[in-house]
Amino acid sequence: MVDGLAESLSDAEVLLELAQEAEDAETLSEASGKLLEVEGSLDDAELQRMLGGEHDAAGAIVEINAGAGGTDAADWAEMLMRMYSRWAELREMKVEVLDAQPGDEAGLRSVTLTVSGEFAFGYLKAEEGVHRLVRISPFDAQSRRHTAFASVSVFPELDDEVEVEIDEKDLRVDTYRAGGAGGQHVNKTDSAVRLTHEPTGIVVQCQNERSQHKNRAQAMKVLKARLYEHARREQEAKMAALRGERQEIGFGSQIRSYTLHPAQRVKDHRTGVEAGNAQAVLDGQLDKFIRATLLLKSTSPVGESA
Repeated sequence: MVDGLAESLSDAEVLLELAQEAEDAETLSEASGKLLEVEGSLDDAELQRMLGGEHDAAGAIVEINAGAGGTDAADWAEMLMRMYSRWAELREMKVEVLDAQPGDEAGLRSVTLTVSGEFAFGYLKAEEGVHRLVRISPFDAQSRRHTAFASVSVFPELDDEVEVEIDEKDLRVDTYRAGGAGGQHVNKTDSAVRLTHEPTGIVVQCQNERSQHKNRAQAMKVLKARLYEHARREQEAKMAALRGERQEIGFGSQIRSYTLHPAQRVKDHRTGVEAGNAQAVLDGQLDKFIRATLLLKSTSPVGESA
């Protein structure tokens, strides 16, 4: 990567010199474009430098759950799903919806997606936490301002080399009919699968595939990732307790606010980074927030637990 950046920078310098000598606006524009390209590549290189975690290079499993706020919260969960899908598309990553539970009136109560691409987990782990939306509610006949919350959880997609023992006796398996927002097709058979890991209370479900066998395999993949992360976080909490550290609360810690009224603004409460164009952020332009969070974590004394 370093050699490629050096070559691109050298090309830009040559173009700049030619443009200045010939006073050629077209060549100057080409040189500016090349410099912007190099700047973007440097930003990506800086981001990847911060991604040294064990599974940072892996794909990501993203779970979004509506919180307080009723129908607005369900709508907010669906907006977040679109935001992360757009971010992934801009990075040419593949997104697949494994399960989505529709809200009572609109939006989604919960949704689980996989994001497949290089460093997807490393990037998206910066998004874990509670996201707050403030806007004029489209569901309020009196057009009042409402606040809604949704939580985002991110787990790494584990490859087959990572062993996570799951005793079948610890699993409760339920099947049900797929349909609604979570299924690509409305099935007439009980193809959707819900797995409950009774010792931990972790519940996962999948209804994206027509085949019950395929849905079970996908659900087991998500369960494996969640159990791995559950064990890792338990160990971190024990070590922190031994060191006398106060742990950050995961679920319930508001990491970012998106204000659409009276003025547009997105503010990250961990880093202080702000953006005035909230719509651009909702359209997937998240990199400056992700970069700032990864930088904060990389300089924190407690590393990934920060």
